[in-house]
Amino acid sequence: MKKLMAVLIVVLLASCNATQQAHNKTVISAKKTLKGEWSLDKITYDRSGIFDVNLYGDASAECFTGSTWKFIPNNNTGTYAVNQSSCTSTGARNFRFTIPKPEANGEYSFMFKPINAKKKSTNNNAGYRMALQHLDDATMTWAMTVSLEGKPFVITMNFNKL
Repeated sequence: MKKLMAVLIVVLLASCNATQQAHNKTVISAKKTLKGEWSLDKITYDRSGIFDVNLYGDASAECFTGSTWKFIPNNNTGTYAVNQSSCTSTGARNFRFTIPKPEANGEYSFMFKPINAKKKSTNNNAGYRMALQHLDDATMTWAMTVSLEGKPFVITMNFNKL
């Protein structure tokens, strides 16, 4: 009986280790793909209408359209720059990011937190989580679900690699 239990424990640990290794390989591959500069070219919503959306407590969605993002995977940091001259606050912002373990349904998330030039949080250590819906060598799609009038409201952000 003891041998059977030992074998079951070894099999369980090996399967957990294999799952963890597969996750690590996926994240490493995603970070390699993510490395570099991207343009946030299109922001859409899951319903029609005119919405006043402020992203990341920073600027309107209109200001983010056309913003450039740079990802530096070796230290999980990056910058994004709001370029629209019609926006009140333009220029570069710093952030720290991670791709955590997938959800139970297998979907990956992208998490980021605004930081200052000294790599300290600028938002009381709060961050943002988006579903990483798509990532390849040329395009990336995030979806962030927020609440609007007590119902889920999905903001989809489409990036193209520069």
